[in-house]
Amino acid sequence: MNSTQSIDRLKNFPVSFFSIVMGLSGITIAWEKAQHIFHLNLGITPFLVGLTTLVFIVLLLIYTLKIIKHGESVKKELKHPIKLSFFPSISISFLLISIAFLPVNQGVSYVFWLIGSILHLGFTLFVISSWMHHDTFQVGHINPAWFIPAVGNVLIPIAGVSFGYVDVSWFFFSIGMLFWVILLTIFFNRILFHDPLVSHLLPTLFIMIAPPAVGFVSYVRLNGGVIDNFAHFLYFAGLFLTLLLLSQASRFLRLPFFLSWWAYSFPLAAITIASFLFYDKTHTPAYLWIAGALLMLVTVLVLIISAYTMRAIINKRVCVAEG
Repeated sequence: MNSTQSIDRLKNFPVSFFSIVMGLSGITIAWEKAQHIFHLNLGITPFLVGLTTLVFIVLLLIYTLKIIKHGESVKKELKHPIKLSFFPSISISFLLISIAFLPVNQGVSYVFWLIGSILHLGFTLFVISSWMHHDTFQVGHINPAWFIPAVGNVLIPIAGVSFGYVDVSWFFFSIGMLFWVILLTIFFNRILFHDPLVSHLLPTLFIMIAPPAVGFVSYVRLNGGVIDNFAHFLYFAGLFLTLLLLSQASRFLRLPFFLSWWAYSFPLAAITIASFLFYDKTHTPAYLWIAGALLMLVTVLVLIISAYTMRAIINKRVCVAEG
């Protein structure tokens, strides 16, 4: 690769690459939960946590280099109605790695949680302010990626409660749930009464699973481990959305590979973790079967998507100019 090609690829390096970290973190936490439920130690946690952290650091260094060398390109992403929503995936990566580190090293977990929480508050304020004062966004720009800022807020209590930040955790949980309801209403209006999503955004439909699934895990943590009526609502809302989308599997299987395939991974990992937690609190065997089946599904998916991503990188089909 010559220097000009290298510069062009850096300039076109998308912020959505951080969705890879979300997927890898999700599968890491899901396997941590599975080992806890089955009272096993497969010895894979350090590897998965280390791999996820390494990928995140590499992506963060690359994107930092892009900010330094191609600031105007980053500014364009910040003004883009779709790409804008992927910036909080950076702070979400910090938060997910914090959760993954909880059973491994709480000191490291706390550092990632603190950085992620502060960053995510900043991203949330910036994104919502951009939505409020835009002059170019249209109904057709709305897509499930707009849920990403909401998801990050409901992640914060999962580790935050462990560190004693209960009120802070309720603050972020409330933000996430508030905007989940608002955005869900807006999105269904858009998808029912306006043009359908373009093919490369169809995988992002799975992002709809994440807010109620993560919200369930977060709320149970805030509620002292008790599964009450609201917890039931959150879990079954996430489970229904999972069934709704899996029932359309043939539609998704026909799609060519896009980087947006990573949108399958974290939401499915989230409902897997939620199912393991539901079983852990109720000891109802059905939820263990659901969790086990989902764990196998998301594991296979992450392996397949990782292989496709590596092939796309090698063949230079990512980090290219649009159009």
